[in-house]
Amino acid sequence: MHPLLQENLLSNIYLTQDELERIDGLFQLRSLKKKHYLLQEGEISQGVAFVLSGLLRSYKLDSHGFEHVIQFAPASWWMTDMKSSSRQEPAELFIEALEPTEYLFITKSKLDYAFKEFPKLERHFRILAENAVMAYQQRLIGNLSQPAIERFANFCQLYPTLTQSLPHKQIASFIGVTPEFFSKMINNTPLPG
Repeated sequence: MHPLLQENLLSNIYLTQDELERIDGLFQLRSLKKKHYLLQEGEISQGVAFVLSGLLRSYKLDSHGFEHVIQFAPASWWMTDMKSSSRQEPAELFIEALEPTEYLFITKSKLDYAFKEFPKLERHFRILAENAVMAYQQRLIGNLSQPAIERFANFCQLYPTLTQSLPHKQIASFIGVTPEFFSKMINNTPLPG
């Protein structure tokens, strides 16, 4: 089992070496080139990706063609369109590689099998889901009540390794401002990290 996946799984639950090996057999190693898609709007998500290296982002295109970044997934993060994957409905999100990305992929059917075969694995994913809901809730509260500079500070806390490497356009989209406003804001404020 890849050390990053093992560390991620063992962060919330205990698994024996045999269980880890059996779970590892359910994943496929895959890769994406920069600007290639794991998922496009309208497709049905076939499962969940665990990023080993590189960077994924999920985003929604609005009716005017503007991108609204939902999430970034650097190494050790999970990525899917949850609604599409869970309900097997057409995706509303695009999931794109922002740089060459290697990831482990588990199909929905294999993940469902893993939950039945290793019930404690459901606990791990429940904890991940709870953490994601809390993060989205805090982000929504921030978007409703915080100035852009505080939303940017929150972004820097959530993704400390990305502040220097992501294009400003991507960060601006994530925090909900125009790239022009973001440039003005950071030119008047020192960048964290």
